[in-house]
Amino acid sequence: MKPSQSFLSEIISDDQYNCSICPRDCNADRNSTTSGYCNSSKGFDIASICIHKGEEPVIGGDVGICNVFFSGCNLQCIFCQNKQISSNSDRTFRSSITLEEVIEKICNCLDQGCHAVGFVSPSHMIPQMLRIINALHKIGRKPVIVYNTNAYDKVEVLKQLEGLIDVYLPDLKYSQSNPATELSDAPDYVDVANCAIREMFRQKGTPLHLDESGRAISGLIIRHLVLPGYIENSKGVLRYISENLSPRIHISLMSQYYPMDSVARHPDLNRVLRKDEYDEIVHEMEYLGMENGWVQELESSRVYLPDFKLKQPFKDENKLNLIPN
Repeated sequence: MKPSQSFLSEIISDDQYNCSICPRDCNADRNSTTSGYCNSSKGFDIASICIHKGEEPVIGGDVGICNVFFSGCNLQCIFCQNKQISSNSDRTFRSSITLEEVIEKICNCLDQGCHAVGFVSPSHMIPQMLRIINALHKIGRKPVIVYNTNAYDKVEVLKQLEGLIDVYLPDLKYSQSNPATELSDAPDYVDVANCAIREMFRQKGTPLHLDESGRAISGLIIRHLVLPGYIENSKGVLRYISENLSPRIHISLMSQYYPMDSVARHPDLNRVLRKDEYDEIVHEMEYLGMENGWVQELESSRVYLPDFKLKQPFKDENKLNLIPN
């Protein structure tokens, strides 16, 4: 199923009045300077376009993926490791980059061997994402498109993206509403994200399709970041996937949580994840028969901290700690 032409025409137009592209339903005027929950404009609010080697092995391969990091986010997680660019109140990384410049930067990455383009935190920037994909296709560039999302997405929008997105890479953060409210300002996250991931699963199913080099070209990979002190929440996420979707779905179980300054006074999040906590979730994963995917070395918490003031935000990217589960 391909998205309808009327939907594409409407969503990539310059007029973005009454924006309701994400579950916030702000009905904001994106033509204004600051508007809506995400405080985004109709322009290309992009913090970085770079080759990223720190994703799952099947996503980046040997060369890495060309990631487009959008600024702002429709969640405001107090523990976010991309806080520099995800904050809706700080406009430091709200770039005025043009579509032509975006395409030039992406093509430069593709020319270096990247097979895929990943859109990171795209839920509030769907019109911009579609313009980029459309522009790439017009010049004959058709990389694998990876939708790297927090899963706070509208089902009706995801349905319209069917046929354009090759690999869905959602992070299913919560199985409980209390931490979703406290940590991400999203009381309805669990219901919204579960519905969104069910739609991704409907589109892609269980199999993860790889090319001859072992790189993902179609499918669904669900990420989950284990948070210190929230073990039952993580178990609930895994149980939901196993019982409502399939235990054969590819799971990326992340241990890379690192306490940012914003959580220094939080009673649970002010420390790194303990080995016994992560092991308990890995054991739950095994108990549920979830054998496809990756687990992460506990020492990876410092490896994945980016600095978006740099041209290459990620340091030590070659030290991939994701290992087959």
